[in-house]
Amino acid sequence: MKGRGKKISINIIFYFALAILVLVWLLPITFVVITAFKTNAEFYSTPVFSLPTSLAWENFERAFIRSNLYVYMGNGLFVSLCKLPIGIFLSSLTAFALTRLKLKHSNGIFILFLIGMMIPLQSILLPVCIAANGLNMTNNLLSLVVIYTGINLPFGILVMRGFMRAIPFEIDESARVDGCTNMRLYWSIIMPIAKPAISTLVILDFLSSWNEFLFSSILMTSDSKRTVPSGIMVFFGETVTEYTKLCAGILILVIPVLVVYLIFQKYFIEGMAGAVKG
Repeated sequence: MKGRGKKISINIIFYFALAILVLVWLLPITFVVITAFKTNAEFYSTPVFSLPTSLAWENFERAFIRSNLYVYMGNGLFVSLCKLPIGIFLSSLTAFALTRLKLKHSNGIFILFLIGMMIPLQSILLPVCIAANGLNMTNNLLSLVVIYTGINLPFGILVMRGFMRAIPFEIDESARVDGCTNMRLYWSIIMPIAKPAISTLVILDFLSSWNEFLFSSILMTSDSKRTVPSGIMVFFGETVTEYTKLCAGILILVIPVLVVYLIFQKYFIEGMAGAVKG
């Protein structure tokens, strides 16, 4: 009885601490949402968490159209949506070769790819910029597609290889008995089974490309070619005293990330668990 009472007390403390953490996490989000719907005058004349008297939808129009957020978001979506299928195809094809084709020294090849994850991005910044200038690829969104694909490829191979190793090899044997080629095995059998890993990569790769700042800020110097991370610095500079417009812009920028996560979150945990297990 005494042990049970102690366990209940521990649970109460745990859930109380959890509630405090949730509250701390929700406070800034609540502030952004409330502020986004206030007028600038109302923001400075009312308490921070007071509800707006009317919804100031013009804040979103000013942020999205007049501050060029639509340009930055369009560029970011173009880069991310071009990079996603290329990156997933290359990483899954490499993982398939490493796990299903019995290549010699496959573990050594995999380790070489993993070394790519250990190289700091800052160390490759100069040679990448020199190469981009030499190829006249500055202010060209396709250069970001190529760079992001190369940067995220090792992690993609790690996730896809781990998941594919967990797929029973008896499936391969049965498919080959029926005359299935390696490419048919990859495309028609292994890839449909690997949907959780693919969904995981879609979420993580999209976030990585959408939020990348270093290369986009240096290679995209024209305002019409900026992506969200570099463009938002310009946006913040314009709205340093207009917190209502700033918060409206933040809410707009969250929408694509939220949509991608809600679409693919069903398989996210399963994909990560399979990658770690493998």
